[in-house]
Amino acid sequence: MKNNVLWGAILCFIAAASWGAMFPVAHAAFKYIDPFYFTIIRYVSVTVILVAILLWKEGKKAFHFEGKGLKLWFFGTMAFTVYNLLIFWGEDILGEPGVMVASIMESLMPMISIVIAWMIYKKRPHFFTLICVIVSFIGAMLVITKGDITGFLGQAEDIIPSLLIFIAVIGWVVYTMGGSEFSGWSALRYSTLSCLLGTITAVVIVACITLTGYISVPSLEVVTATIPHSLFMIVFPGVIALVGWNVGVSILSPLNALLFINFVPVTTLTISIFGGNQVTPYDYVGTVFIIVSLLSNNIFVRMIQKRESRQHIQANLREQVS
Repeated sequence: MKNNVLWGAILCFIAAASWGAMFPVAHAAFKYIDPFYFTIIRYVSVTVILVAILLWKEGKKAFHFEGKGLKLWFFGTMAFTVYNLLIFWGEDILGEPGVMVASIMESLMPMISIVIAWMIYKKRPHFFTLICVIVSFIGAMLVITKGDITGFLGQAEDIIPSLLIFIAVIGWVVYTMGGSEFSGWSALRYSTLSCLLGTITAVVIVACITLTGYISVPSLEVVTATIPHSLFMIVFPGVIALVGWNVGVSILSPLNALLFINFVPVTTLTISIFGGNQVTPYDYVGTVFIIVSLLSNNIFVRMIQKRESRQHIQANLREQVS
């Protein structure tokens, strides 16, 4: 049991650290290639690898949609089209500041999922959780605006890419919540089939954008120049993080796994510092706000669960006595 927990923790840590590292790596790649084709090259490769692994592990029967094809396509599109295309597009438009903005938005996923669950399923969170959500969003705004909210609101060139990143993160949250629709499937199967359908959609969209002339097919020299970046993005944030996170969550439980999301902005911040990227005091403070809010809410939820568990046990004992 302890070995399983340790393995789950290692997988979640690697996934979170990989996601934190992918934004600085992507920023370096965007000096050569646009974010659209960089994403397509990355996820076509990830899809091929995942398909091969699923075929080896579970056989041809695992590729049957079992009447869930439309759901798979929707959730796959949310993750591998909406998330992947928009988050890197927004980061590229923002330039160097986009590295921290994208990372901070990524770390907001647990808080965004709370808000979405409240809106869709009418699950009103505890007041303390709402406070944590507000604190986390304040932290995000500090990083995004660099403390100058008035100036930020007056610059459409910053607002639009920030919104693209925010929409992208919502897409991944929807994808994660959609995993419950496939509870009888393995994490590998859900990851592979959703990735396959979502990537096909992304390829079609990028092809249409290319026809408009907004982007062009990268040359062989451009693709060659980004091979190191692509290899990292394919192996770590792609295959290992995608499957490893889902497996880690199944071992640790979503509540425990969410703690590792804290490593996303920490990893990005660390790499940015050593990479010579400009890091402002607002980046530090905003990151601390988000980490504190995530940790505080996690501890609070654990306390609530323990209290409810004790009350349930006491209620059962009273029933047995009576």
